[in-house]
Amino acid sequence: MELRQLRYFVEVAEREHISEAAEYLHVAQSAISRQIANLEEELGAPLFERVGRNVKLTPIGKTFLEHSITALKAIDFAAKQVEEYLDPAKGTIKVGFPTSLASYVLPTIISAFKKEYPDISFHLRQGSYKYLIEAVKNRELNLALLGPLPPKDEAIETTVLFSESIHALIPATHPLAKQDSIHLIDLKNDNFVLFPEGYILQKVAVDACRSAGFVPKITSEGEDMDALKGLVAAGIGVTLLPESSLYDSTPRMTVKMPIASPTIRRTVGIIAPTTRDLAPSEQVFVDFVSKFYSRLSRFQ
Repeated sequence: MELRQLRYFVEVAEREHISEAAEYLHVAQSAISRQIANLEEELGAPLFERVGRNVKLTPIGKTFLEHSITALKAIDFAAKQVEEYLDPAKGTIKVGFPTSLASYVLPTIISAFKKEYPDISFHLRQGSYKYLIEAVKNRELNLALLGPLPPKDEAIETTVLFSESIHALIPATHPLAKQDSIHLIDLKNDNFVLFPEGYILQKVAVDACRSAGFVPKITSEGEDMDALKGLVAAGIGVTLLPESSLYDSTPRMTVKMPIASPTIRRTVGIIAPTTRDLAPSEQVFVDFVSKFYSRLSRFQ
């Protein structure tokens, strides 16, 4: 069984068309057909069946595809590690991140890192909380920034970077806008604008309100920070957001309001897999970011 056979097989399986796969791979269609035939002969089972001009995976083919993708990812990762062991100051770091860390935390980290390691590049992947955790587990990503960090999981290693408060963001016309701080219970009669159900920050906000003795009345939803801030600025309602998301981008017509009680905080950190080693450049990144926030905490 050859590596190129697996790559040909995966490409055909994903496109369901041999000629399209051949065009993408810049090889002759006959070469792909021959290699797949050799693969099927070695396995002793058909991987595809013809459906008109297309091909479809057989049940055995579907099983083999899953394992082939895993094998190719492992081989590509191994090749990347060899390359980076030869020169750890070069490479590409693939990092996942949620929308709540996009406006301030992520740019701050990468800007500081690039000053010391200019030859290391980044491939950034934004995603939901659950997606990022699963992506680290199934080899799509090796690193992801998250807030809050997930519960203990044998497949994931967590590194705490910092802890931050959750603040209320209220319209500038709100009756409480002139106060230095508020109690969350003060907002029990307000309309809330939050992330949709399933987003971790919606759960953080709802749990906080329940701990204060009320269930928030959610009248509008937004899938990113800017959308929620815009809704608050328009006077549609109030929201709860991490302090770091409001450092550089508190919109006009809104007020960032500290919450005196209850205390609402989230941990922010990096998750990595426990089932495989990080590439050298990835380990350099984790070590750098950990030291970066450790130094910051000493000066606060």
